[in-house]
Amino acid sequence: MQNRFFLPLLLIAACGSFLFAQDAVAQDSTNYHKYNFSEFTHETWSFIKQPGRWDGGDWIRLGAVGAASFVLMEEADQPIRDAVHRDHRYVKSAVIEGGRMYGDVYTPVFLFTGFALTSWITDSHGTWKVAYEIAQSTLYGGGANFVIKTIIGRARPYDEEGAKKFTPFKGILVNTAHQSFPGGHNVVAFALSTVFSRNVDPVWLKGLAYVPAAVTFVARVYQDHHWTSDDFAGAAVGYFVATWVVDQHEQSESRIKVSSVFPLKVSIRLD
Repeated sequence: MQNRFFLPLLLIAACGSFLFAQDAVAQDSTNYHKYNFSEFTHETWSFIKQPGRWDGGDWIRLGAVGAASFVLMEEADQPIRDAVHRDHRYVKSAVIEGGRMYGDVYTPVFLFTGFALTSWITDSHGTWKVAYEIAQSTLYGGGANFVIKTIIGRARPYDEEGAKKFTPFKGILVNTAHQSFPGGHNVVAFALSTVFSRNVDPVWLKGLAYVPAAVTFVARVYQDHHWTSDDFAGAAVGYFVATWVVDQHEQSESRIKVSSVFPLKVSIRLD
């Protein structure tokens, strides 16, 4: 059954590569990112040190996500689970299974491979940028997710232990039954969609990039693998990690550059 989803994923990688393969004609060597292992190592270390560099806005965002997750735990998790499980006819439907697969661990591997190969064949810096950011955001997000869920140790809904059962550090690597919060599939899904959204135009296409992530959100609750608050927190982790990754490459590589005020000259960088 799963095999029929690999063709759509292949089409996503192939079509997406053409969207992202529009490179700038001229590159400023001071702004050019090589996207190599050396840069990856430097940015990985920078990511690890980020909590020590957070400003007031970062702590406010963290507090907002934590507060919203707590409210969902208290007020919404059990009622939503009760509501969606009254009708389980579509638990193995193409849409629900597609949402699950979009957030699965092999999807970023597959997409990275597709974009990387396309970049190698077409010599496209822009396509390699997307492949590089897919790898970074899902690896960083996955690492952060593993640390958080191991510390919190929340029971999954299918264990029938209730929405407020927490056993920190239980079953590390061998038993995932108490690793429900945050939702890992949503970390991957929203990281991927954020990378795609940040690398395409126009605005409607940026919004469309989040549709498969939204389906993943619904699928994981509907298939009883996560509470709603798990998915919300996972989506937040994926979004903010991917946003940080893309920001590292766009702080110096502006998409719009004014090279002259009079006469006005504006150049647009698409990579």
